[in-house]
Amino acid sequence: MSQPLDDAALDQLFRTARTYNGYLDTPVGNEQLFAIWDLMKMGPTSANMLPARMVWCTSAEAKEKLAQFCLPANAEKVRQAPVTVIIGMDIDYHENLPWLFPHTDAKAWFDGNLPLREVSAMRNSSLQGAYFILAARALGLDTGPMSGFNNEAVDKAFFADTPAVKSNFISTLGYGDPSTIFERSPRPDFEVFNRIA
Repeated sequence: MSQPLDDAALDQLFRTARTYNGYLDTPVGNEQLFAIWDLMKMGPTSANMLPARMVWCTSAEAKEKLAQFCLPANAEKVRQAPVTVIIGMDIDYHENLPWLFPHTDAKAWFDGNLPLREVSAMRNSSLQGAYFILAARALGLDTGPMSGFNNEAVDKAFFADTPAVKSNFISTLGYGDPSTIFERSPRPDFEVFNRIA
C-alpha cells in the first residue's frame, strides 16, 4: 500500500506551486523535457489512448513562430520563457490502440465515430496536459498554462503535416521568477463546490 507524500512534496506539487508569468534566466535542457515526458506518459488515459502530441518550442525561431498567434500579453510570455510547449491532440489516436491497448479491439470502439474521438481526444489530452504540469513541478520546474491564442493558425503552422492533430492549449516552462506572480486567487473550501451523495 502506498504511503501519503510528505508535506514538502504536497507543497511542491500543489499548495505552494504557482502559475508563472515569467522565468529566471536559467536554461532548460532536452534531458529535462525527456524526463517530463517519461513521467507524464504514465498517467492514466482512457484505453491508454495517449492522444497528446507535444511540440516543445525551445529555439527563438519556434517561440517567435508561436508568439505571432498569441494575444499580446501571452506572446511576450512565449518569447521570454526558456521553453513553450504546445499540447496538441490527435483525433486519430485510435489508429494506435492495437499496440497501446492490446487487450481487446479498442480501435473498433472509435472507428467511424468522429464526435466520440474528438471529445475523447480533448478530455484525455487535457488530462495529459495536467500530468505535464505535475511532472514539471515534481522535477523542480514551473509552468504557465494558457489559452489566448489562435488554435487554427497554430494548427496550420505546427501540425500541417498531421492534419488529425489539433492544438489544445499551450504552456510556458522554466524556473519561475517569483516577481512575476500575483497573490494567489481564492481556493474555496470543500462545501462550496462539492457535495457527498
